[in-house]
Order: sequence, then C-alpha cells, then structure tokens
Amino acid sequence: MKIYFAGSITGGRDDKDLYSEIIKKLGSFGKVLTEHVGDKNLSSHGEVGLSGKEIHSRDVQWLTDSDVVIAEVTTTSLGVGYELGIAESLQKKILCLHREPEGKRLSAMIAGNPKFIVRSYKDIGELDEIFVRFFAGELD
Repeated sequence: MKIYFAGSITGGRDDKDLYSEIIKKLGSFGKVLTEHVGDKNLSSHGEVGLSGKEIHSRDVQWLTDSDVVIAEVTTTSLGVGYELGIAESLQKKILCLHREPEGKRLSAMIAGNPKFIVRSYKDIGELDEIFVRFFAGELD
C-alpha cells in the first residue's frame, strides 16, 4: 500500500510534530511516500535544493503512484488543496482529517465534497480507529 500524506508546509508548520506522529501511525498500513512532510526541520520556506518545478513533478508522480491520499487539512494550505484536486481527478480514495479549533471552520469545498471521506478529531489518539476503519474500507 502506497500512502500519500498531505499536510501544510508553506501554509504554516505549526502542526509539524502532529504530522510526524500521523506519518508514524500510517507507516503500519503501508509506505508513506511523503515522509518529509513530518520532518521537524522542514520550515515554511519548503524544501531546499529543489526547484518548484522539481517538487511539483515529484509530488504529482507520487500522487499518481499512491493507492490512497490522506490529508491533514486543519491548517489552510493552497498546496494541500491542489494535491486533493489532483487526487480526486486521479480517482484516489481520499481521507481528510480535521481538528476543530475554536474560530476555525473547514472549507466547504472539502467538507461538502462527496468524494472525500472527512473525519474530525480532537486528539491524535482518535486517529488509530479512524485509520483502521479507513484501510478496512468501513468509512464512507
């Protein structure tokens, strides 16, 4: 199983520790192609040493190769939204995870998309059951 994990990079790195923990959990279900998203040293300036064109080409290839896409969408990110659009066009199975902090709402374009499985959670411990059910095909 090849898993594409999407999380904010240039949109903000406040959740980088959370992303790292999510990626570890996902590793028990398959190969996470985008482990760098959880790199605690990766800043909001993005990856150094690669051009925007190189990152785009690589990430589109990873999306194409992936079996599923899981996105943490709490932090607003143009890149994550773009990745989700590509994943939808590729007819990937997509899980969007969202925490509901006070004052933030999930975009209607994510929440209202019938092709996305959207799950809200309060703490990382809740993700274990969500992942088990997602990979077992029990979520819709």
